[in-house]
Amino acid sequence: MNGLSYDDLSLPEVHADPEPRVPSGAELEPPVDTLDLKMVPRIAVQAFCETEDVTRVIETVAQDRRMSKAHVKVHRGGIAAAVEFYGQAPTPNLIIIESRNQSARLLEDLERLAEVCDPGTKVVIVGHVNDVVLYRELIHRGVSDYLVAPVSLYQVIGAIGELYASPEADPLGRVTAFIGAKGGVGSSTVAHNVAWSIARQIERDVLIADLDLAFGTAGLDFNQDPLQGVFEAISSPERLDETMLDRLLSKCTERLSLLAAPATLERTYDPSEESFDGLIDIMRQGAPSVVLDLPHGWSGWTRKVLASVDDVVIVAEPDLANLRNAKNMIDTLGQLRPNDGPPRLVLNRVGVPKRPEIKASEFADALGVEAVVSIPFEPQLFGTAANNGQMIGEQDERHATAELFTRISQVVTGRSEVQRNKGLALGALVGRLLKKGRAGA
Repeated sequence: MNGLSYDDLSLPEVHADPEPRVPSGAELEPPVDTLDLKMVPRIAVQAFCETEDVTRVIETVAQDRRMSKAHVKVHRGGIAAAVEFYGQAPTPNLIIIESRNQSARLLEDLERLAEVCDPGTKVVIVGHVNDVVLYRELIHRGVSDYLVAPVSLYQVIGAIGELYASPEADPLGRVTAFIGAKGGVGSSTVAHNVAWSIARQIERDVLIADLDLAFGTAGLDFNQDPLQGVFEAISSPERLDETMLDRLLSKCTERLSLLAAPATLERTYDPSEESFDGLIDIMRQGAPSVVLDLPHGWSGWTRKVLASVDDVVIVAEPDLANLRNAKNMIDTLGQLRPNDGPPRLVLNRVGVPKRPEIKASEFADALGVEAVVSIPFEPQLFGTAANNGQMIGEQDERHATAELFTRISQVVTGRSEVQRNKGLALGALVGRLLKKGRAGA
């Protein structure tokens, strides 16, 4: 165990209380968003559980995307089983032990465990005694953390993440992936405008990666023509680090940098499932916000990327094919990301003249999610921006559509929750025109 001393603790003062208590996992509501949960590094974790409930929670924790790099093994039995097991085997980076014993017996068992623990091994106890005095004594004896059953998976993941988060390290960036429910729905345009909005409106550094290797448009949209980018980054994973990434990035604005796709057909592209893992990890360390522009398609690597990122935004047009595809994607991602909220939904090109459309509210209800925004069909606005290599906010920062992209950027960066969409941006424009008409009359 890590040998913390009692004097090292900075715990709140315990006031007179007839029954001092430590908050249990059941009293901690699951977070609306998992923004504060840290990714766990490559560590070995072994758990010894006495009850079915805690066993089930630890097994669920092992499947969470934030634990994807850790190796977790669950055993039955408490401290006694752990002492017997480690009498003949080395201890892992972290041991999680459930104990239903009372305070005195728990402390005695802990002494026996300390005799077989290797230096550097951290220990987390899941106990059934809710007592601040016991908590302090366990910390004094070198236990890394004490959780009171029943525990939630968010509590366990949070505790593990905090143990291995370096105080000196910069916080990891939040990764958002954009993907279209159907080809050609404008997912890339939305991703690029949202990335620009995060950098400009929220004033946060952003890295955007165009992962459509053959047909990516980020270079065109940002008026950049870099010689290197994503392909070079994933072609040499053993050499990829922050210095190499900096050389491959193109500076679009003071706060926005682009990792462009080659967008040529001189070679074929067939990335493996792990091709983008190292790149995304390095990008997380380089900026507080990372935007991934994914091509429409379903392959091993797109599935893996979507399962591992912090947020997924599905861009769709309000028709039947988009509805079917979006439904399939949301259902599949629900299985791949069981401990995360559903993907965000953005409806694009709403209100195309003479095109039969599904109402935005009906579209969202069928998917069981709330649309973040509905972006109106404005071919002149978007066409001009694309031809000029500009974002909508660069043309007119106060335009109603630019405000929609600001809204999406606030949601994916955790600045605000989705509120019920009160109609298209076009509605506000019509309202202003009607007021002017009445005033003129």
